[in-house]
Formats: sequence, C-alpha cells, structure tokens
Amino acid sequence: MPRISKKGQDMPESPIRKLVPFAENAYKQGKTVFHLNIGQPDIKTPQVALDAVKIHSLDILAYTRSEGSEAFREKLANYYANHSIPVKHDDIIVTTGGSEALLFAFGSITDIDDEVIIPEPFYANYNGFSTASGVKVVPVISKIEDNFALPPIEEFEKLITAKTKAILICNPGNPTGYLYSKEEIKKLAAIVKKHDLFLIADEVYREFAYDGISHYSILQEEGLENHAIVIDSVSKRYSMCGARIGCLVSKNKEVIKTALKFAQARLSPPTLAQIASEAALETPQSYFDDVIDEYVQRRNILIEELNKIEGVQVANPKGAFYCIAQLPIKNSDTFAQWLLESFDVNGETVMVAPAAGFYSTPGVGLNQIRIAYVLNKESLVKAVNILKEALKVYKD
Repeated sequence: MPRISKKGQDMPESPIRKLVPFAENAYKQGKTVFHLNIGQPDIKTPQVALDAVKIHSLDILAYTRSEGSEAFREKLANYYANHSIPVKHDDIIVTTGGSEALLFAFGSITDIDDEVIIPEPFYANYNGFSTASGVKVVPVISKIEDNFALPPIEEFEKLITAKTKAILICNPGNPTGYLYSKEEIKKLAAIVKKHDLFLIADEVYREFAYDGISHYSILQEEGLENHAIVIDSVSKRYSMCGARIGCLVSKNKEVIKTALKFAQARLSPPTLAQIASEAALETPQSYFDDVIDEYVQRRNILIEELNKIEGVQVANPKGAFYCIAQLPIKNSDTFAQWLLESFDVNGETVMVAPAAGFYSTPGVGLNQIRIAYVLNKESLVKAVNILKEALKVYKD
C-alpha cells in the first residue's frame, strides 16, 4: 500500500471536532448536548447579507479577481478607516476564510523549518497551518494565573534565533479571550523592529472588546508598516462562519505581491460569499452594540457560575467569546469523552473542547478546557450546572 506522507501523519487532529462522533452517539441515545466546544455564534447573520445573495442579478457565477473583487476591497478599506486603520484596497487580499489568509502569510514569509513564536494557548489550527507549511511553532507560555497576559518581552527574546521569521498573536484571543493592550502591542512592535521580524495579528474578533477597553490593531502602530500582517474574517463578526471569506492585510508591498501568487494558484475566493460579505459591511453599529451587550451578559453569567464550582479556576476574558477553565481533573480529553458517553443530568450533557490541543508544549493544559459562550444565558447556566454535577462524580 502506498505510504501517507510524514507531513500528513504529523497533522494534528482538531481538539474541537474529534469528539463529534461521541456527540452524535449521545444524540442517538436521545440526549440533549449543550455545545460549549465550538465558536459558532448563535447570533443571527445580518439580514442585509442574506438578502444580497437572494436578490443578486448574476447570470453566470464566474470567477472574481484572485485578490477579491475591487468593490469589496474598497468597502473593506472604508471599514478599516472607520476603525482608525489606514489601509488602501490594494493592501488587501480576499481569502477563503481567515485560515487561507494565514496559510498565505506563512507561505509568503517562511521557508521549510523556519520558526514562528506564538504565545500559547493559541487557536488550535495554528498547529495545523504550521505543519502544512513546514514551519516550526516556538511557544511562549502565558499562564492562567496571569489571566493569560502577554509574557515578558525577555521571554520572547530568549526564543529568537536565525530561523525566527515572525511573532503571531490572536487579538482578542482564541481560546483565552485575552485582549492585548496598546502598551503590549507597542512592546511587540519594538521587538519585531529590533530583530527585523514580521508581526502577524489574527484580529477576527476585533469588534468583541469588553469593559470599555478598545481594540488596538497592529496596523495602527506607526513605523510597523513593513512588519505588520493582519489576518481577518467575516465569520465571527457577522456570524457568517459558513461564508468562508477572510482577508490578508498588509502595507508591505512585497508581502501582498507574494501572497497574490498563492491567491492566483487557487484562482479566486467564492463569488456569492463575497457578495454577502460586501453587503454585511453595511451592518449598522446598533447590531454590534446589541451583540456585545449580549456577550458581556453571557460572559458574566458564565464566569460567575464557574467560580461557584469547587476546584475550578477560570481566566476572565476581555474579548472574543471564549474562556479557559482549569478543572480538578488529570486529563480533559478523557473527561470530555466521558461527558458525552457516560454522563447526563435529566438527559442533558455538555460538549467541551479539551485545552491541550491549544498548546504545542507537550503535557501542558491537560486539566483545562476551552468554553465558547455562544449559547443563550439559560443554556449556559444549565451547561455549567452539568459540569458541576459531573465533577462531583468523575474519577480520573
């Protein structure tokens, strides 16, 4: 039998999706499963985006430009301008989701065995993207005791080698909900300029900043023009995960020129999804005001309820819609599977994401889970109560 590639063998499983078969079996048994495991918002997609697809006048569903339609990129540039991010439409390449944007970024700035420093825990697919690109992730650990704040800059400098090409952050963070301050971004800007590195920021949760704290983009930092690469997406902002539209944004012309070659190789981003995404940019601020208010309420209830459980430690998120909870268990993979296979409260159980998959350091995060608070408040309370009851009887 022909052999699978080493790269294919090394590709990590999704810590979020690998438990799906167990959830499906729970459904077959008649159980209700509260999904705390995946960042699929239950917020309705803006009607203007859905209507744009319904009423389009296309006769042929043709290719668009490889970098995305000019009209969409012009409107994206206006969107960024409204967030004090000064970019032009030709600083933007539209991609098939933020995932493709990150793959284009890795492809444009790294070679095989180059290194990218990432504060962990981080979005689990960064492990997969790096493996697919032949890039080595060099983790710098942030700690739940510090609410997952940026590690000291000295910790970054210890890790920089001749192979280091970039520092990658997610701001606000998935899976921690941590929101980097302007001062922290300036510290990162100083280090990438000092060592001539790229700074990649995954900013797909930009709108979701709480407690009166403003999001500060790396593209707002003066003097970082040739170092900054932003990854963005409509998925969470407009609750349009299935549209699969994102973008790569940079003022570095060589980065854009190179990324465009990767974009040309896959021909073009999806046409109808661009139409929906362009229309979504007309969404009024009131939509986000309501959404943010809802997520703040959900976060507050979730953290309050988790803090009532003996032995549970939880970081308080300032953005996005995730948190990391540390449980009084040894292995959250085993616990998450047990919840779906063997435990319920009145026919109801929960699905969580084991947090070890959000680290690249072996053995770290084994007793942690990521919770996505994308359920309504009543369901969140029920879900946390199920966790509480489960921890009373669970034995490692």
